[in-house]
Amino acid sequence: MLDWLTAPWSEPVLQRAFAEVALIGLVGGLLGCWLVLYELSYSAESLAHALFPGLVAAALLGLPLLIGGAAGILVAALGVALAGRAPEIGRDTAVAVVVTTLFGAGALLALAPASPPGLGALLFGDVLGVSDADLALAGGLAALLFAALALLHGRLLAVGFDRGTARALGVSPLAVDAALLVLLALAIIVAVQGLGNLLVVAVLIGPAATARLVAQRMRSMMAVSAAVAVVAGSAGLYLSYYAGTAAGASIAAVLVAMFLVARAAYHAV
Repeated sequence: MLDWLTAPWSEPVLQRAFAEVALIGLVGGLLGCWLVLYELSYSAESLAHALFPGLVAAALLGLPLLIGGAAGILVAALGVALAGRAPEIGRDTAVAVVVTTLFGAGALLALAPASPPGLGALLFGDVLGVSDADLALAGGLAALLFAALALLHGRLLAVGFDRGTARALGVSPLAVDAALLVLLALAIIVAVQGLGNLLVVAVLIGPAATARLVAQRMRSMMAVSAAVAVVAGSAGLYLSYYAGTAAGASIAAVLVAMFLVARAAYHAV
């Protein structure tokens, strides 16, 4: 049994992978609670898809993914603003059209025959291909996100539970919403290397949805969510190692299984 548990840790590739999924889990678990509270689950998926061509373009040009993600967000925001001005379309339809168009364009670039093969990892993830530099960048972004969440905790609570009262307390809901979306973009950039654009939402929403079933207070919900995300990430890597399945898909599958177990236990009580 001990050999079964320690065997994956003997390989440097998997050591980096475990560190990466721990970072992704902590980031996704903590931030995901706010996304669930603010009912931004669909927005998280839309944003992940919308910034995808920016990530691909940055990878093709040899630029940091952070720059590509920021550019992708700006292009998406401009596209939504322009499309939303057509009254016969409607804002919701405009968002859907822009997001699907951008995601399709990014997929075409990433999967084109002339593109380097590594770009497919942005779409499907490659946690086993994480380098020391990738891990250092992810750690830096994660530390920035943790600090921002700590500073914004009170404001996020005020706006999340009562927007009207938040204004009376001098907290701007618009500023808090904008800050939360910026943190979401950073979290996506942290997680996209390991899980890919298609599965990144799983680690942002799955652990928080599970924690919401078993925790009543926000701090305890965040603690449970982070623990669920880290455990699911590690379990997914073990599943991938011994079953020969894709690492990102294995992590997502474990997250779904944990949610189903928690939901069954919740309804059984």
